[in-house]
Amino acid sequence: MRRPAPLPASPEEPAAESVEHAHGRGGRSGRWGELFRRASASAHHDELPAPERGDATVNRTAESGRDGGLGSLHESAPDSAPHSSPGGEQGTAPYAVRSTEVWRAARARRKALRAEIRRFTQRSRRRRITLWGSVGGVAAVVLASVIAAYSPLFAVEKVTVIGATSVDPAIVQQALADQVGAPLALVDASAVKSALTAFPIIESYALEARPPHELRVRIVERTPVGAVRSDAGYSVVDAAGVVLSTTPEKPEGRPELDISGGIDSTAFHSAGLVMRSLPADLRARVTQVHATSGEDVTLRLDDGTSIVWGSEKESVRKAAVLVRLIAAAPDAQTFDVSSPTVPVVG
Repeated sequence: MRRPAPLPASPEEPAAESVEHAHGRGGRSGRWGELFRRASASAHHDELPAPERGDATVNRTAESGRDGGLGSLHESAPDSAPHSSPGGEQGTAPYAVRSTEVWRAARARRKALRAEIRRFTQRSRRRRITLWGSVGGVAAVVLASVIAAYSPLFAVEKVTVIGATSVDPAIVQQALADQVGAPLALVDASAVKSALTAFPIIESYALEARPPHELRVRIVERTPVGAVRSDAGYSVVDAAGVVLSTTPEKPEGRPELDISGGIDSTAFHSAGLVMRSLPADLRARVTQVHATSGEDVTLRLDDGTSIVWGSEKESVRKAAVLVRLIAAAPDAQTFDVSSPTVPVVG
């Protein structure tokens, strides 16, 4: 520890020094001189202004001087140089700040700053952790699903055909046998389309993967509207003119189409739409369809009843009216529904 600095000299010290000088510096005179100096320092200390409230070191020094005598006052003086007040008088020494206190204050400030930073960033950290955890979970599920879908664990072992009535489902399954063993996600759609093209009766189809091992094929068959007579025999066609089959004899249950202009004419288009709008039980009773244009479609039933239909417009409404008329007059030979609001029964 540094030795405390001596108290500032008082105005009375020159007098003490003169007395000491008068008595000499050796023997008894030197001892008397030392006593005079101490007494002068004590008197000067009593006349000093009161220390500031925060100057704990000076307070302790003053009290120790009063209680312990002049020697205690001299030994407890603060380790600092005296300073002068604005009025020119000498004041008390300021409080000496220790380096350990400065270090402790800086450390406390750093700890408080770190605590504030943690408090303000904790919520954002939790939000980021939640976000990245959710993204990672979704990515893991998607990756696992993709790996499983393209693995042999989900290979095709069974082909199911739904909606086939005019064609044998077993034949369709045989045509798609090359898809057995392929993963459901890797079923070759172009190969399936090429295989089903061999069946003209199939108008459209849809593939359904049924994990773990089933491939379903839903087909929609074309609706035959009749048979067109040609040099090769009779060709069964649908409303679009697609030839479904050809036989040398008139096929059973298929009406003969007597259409002017062939399957590419407007008359054939109107006749085809009329046949598709009929209920299935009534369509099965039609034996002949005659049309010279798109406005004069005429049907003949198996009992000889003639039905004047007209154009294909409002065909659904005309079919509903015709069903009620036949039920109300089963013995009638002619039904005119070309104007559904004013039907005629003959």
